[in-house]
Amino acid sequence: MSGQELVTLNVGGKVFTTRSSTLKQFPGSRLMRMLDGRDKEFKMVGGQIFVDRDGVLFSFILDFLRTHQLLLPTDFSDHLRLQREALFYELNPLVDLLNQEHVLQPRPALVEVYFLSRNTQAFFRVFGSCSKTIEMLTGRITVFIEQPSAPALSSNSFPQMTLLPLPLQRPSYHDLVFQCGSDSTTDNQTGIRYVSIKPDNRKLANGTNVLGLLIDTLLMEGFHLVGTRTVSSEDRTECYSFERIKKP
Repeated sequence: MSGQELVTLNVGGKVFTTRSSTLKQFPGSRLMRMLDGRDKEFKMVGGQIFVDRDGVLFSFILDFLRTHQLLLPTDFSDHLRLQREALFYELNPLVDLLNQEHVLQPRPALVEVYFLSRNTQAFFRVFGSCSKTIEMLTGRITVFIEQPSAPALSSNSFPQMTLLPLPLQRPSYHDLVFQCGSDSTTDNQTGIRYVSIKPDNRKLANGTNVLGLLIDTLLMEGFHLVGTRTVSSEDRTECYSFERIKKP
């Protein structure tokens, strides 16, 4: 393959390299005129064609040019902006796809809250089909652990306690894990984990109270409860399922 068959684009700071034939598939598009030098809006800078547009959205456009298919992530919510970019490049087949009802119809966002209460501890795992929902909850939920802050002055005085924030566990972009209640530490002392969920300032250690506050948070974000079930009869893990219709 000769070097002239490859084209490097700098779209809004993101660099793409592809075949010129990939960009020339639709003769009436601006990409065709860009390569022919007929569209003066596109400038050659350092061996790259600079395009002052959204580079993230262009990745979906380039994928469409390569595969002739429109495959978007399940939590993609920028249909109208992607349609605007397709109109800018004058890619009519892509515009037609984005105009189709099955692409622009509302998509539900799903959240599942798994709750397990065992003795003095409660365990939570939250799964969301939309990673933005999990990022929202991660920014609002804080777990604190109670630890002695200074040695006791005498054997009869109580140690002063302080609350230290703990990071939430994020097994993936789509879920988070945390717990509350009494926690046995390595030095055989009992620490208590509290959970705070903004904008509520309370620090709660009771798992049922934390569950109620978490459900209230999801309801205020537009989710509604669609069902509950017992996942395991042995440990009595409960699952609460929520759904929210997302409009593109």
